[in-house]
Formats: sequence, C-alpha cells, structure tokens
Amino acid sequence: MHRRTLILGLGAAALALASPARAAQFGLSERQAGAGIREALGQAARLATTRLGRRDGFNADPQVHIPLPSRVRDVQSMLRRVGLSRQLDDLELQLNRSAEAAMPAVQTIFIDAVQSITLDDALGIVRGGDRSATDYLEQRTSDPLFGLIRPRMADTLEASGAYRTLQPIEERLGNQGGFLGRLMRGRSDGQSLRDQVTDDVSRRAMAGVFHYVGEEERAIRRDPVNRTSSILRSVFG
Repeated sequence: MHRRTLILGLGAAALALASPARAAQFGLSERQAGAGIREALGQAARLATTRLGRRDGFNADPQVHIPLPSRVRDVQSMLRRVGLSRQLDDLELQLNRSAEAAMPAVQTIFIDAVQSITLDDALGIVRGGDRSATDYLEQRTSDPLFGLIRPRMADTLEASGAYRTLQPIEERLGNQGGFLGRLMRGRSDGQSLRDQVTDDVSRRAMAGVFHYVGEEERAIRRDPVNRTSSILRSVFG
C-alpha cells in the first residue's frame, strides 16, 4: 500500500472539527486543537519508536516482547523443558531484533500518518482521557499502517537471518511423520509459517509502538516538563 493511499484513506475517514462555539468554550481555536493533537502524537511517535529501536527495546521489555506465533509457541515450551528449544529460542530473538531494526522506518510511517489526518472532534480528544489521541489514531490507522509496515518488517526479517532460521523449522513442521510434524498436526491454518511470522511480528511491533505512544501522550498530559513546544503548552496546559 502506497503512502498516498494511506493519506487518502485517512482523509476519507476523518470528519469535521469541533464547532467554533465549542472551541471558544475551552479557550482554543479549532486549528489550535488539531495542531496540538498532531504535535503531541508526533512527539509521542518519535519518542516511542526511538525507545523501541534501541537494542533490546522489544526483546528485554515484557510489555512489548514479541513471542513466537502460537503455531509454534507450544512446541517451543515443550522442547525447552528437555533442553532442545535453542533453534526456536534463536528465532524468537531474531524476531525481536527485526522489530527493533525496523523502528526508524516505522517512525517515518507513524509521523506521516499523524501529519496527514484531520482529527474528528479534536477538542474532545484534547480534553479526553490520558490516551484519547492515541486511541483515535489506532482506531483509524491500524489497517493502512499495517500495509505500510509489513514490507519493511519483511526486509528486516530477511536481513536479521530470521527467514533462514525459519526455513528448516517450517520444513520439519511440514513433515507429518516427524516429531515436530506430529506435535503440530491439525494446527496449520493453511498459511505458510513464513507469512504467519511476518504478519504476527508486524502487528505486534505496531502494537508495541501504540503502547508507548500512549505512554508518551499520558506523560505530555500529566507533566508540564514534557510539553516541549508552545502549542503543546497552550493546548494541554
């Protein structure tokens, strides 16, 4: 999915801003409210993706750590009990390293999404809960963002060696007469394990970003120190 498609899709989903009368009620203009929301989300996206893009940003954080897909997670647990899970454990580490490596590209995608939308009922979001803007962004952009993030994630999975590690595992899972094949019989949904891993890591990486975008939005709302621009101070002050 091209970025232009994302922008058009988001534009179609957005409605008009709050009325001037409601804006006056809060001492804000419609433009100020919309600008404040975009500024807050942009700052939150930069901080969240920078945090997650560090080494162990995903891997060592229990809030966002990416496990193996459910199709192989039970097998990993069984093999770990007898000391035979190393190959699957290595794959899990590579998935998290791939998500970390994808964050610079994901940051650009998120910030583009933030800047391209016109927020519906912006004043309500400004005066809403601690992560109202994040929830709004997530509800309206998850599908198009996934379409943009997945190809980048596939590139990092390839570069990290995850696909090379995955290939013999998938072959063993496909061998219905083998040990792993017998364990996995009946669990396949027809999707290749490579595609399932790519989809799963992409969605979990996206969920991790939204989690910390929400945390950063909460910090902006609660602590004046985090309001680093005049528009943030005027809108959330």
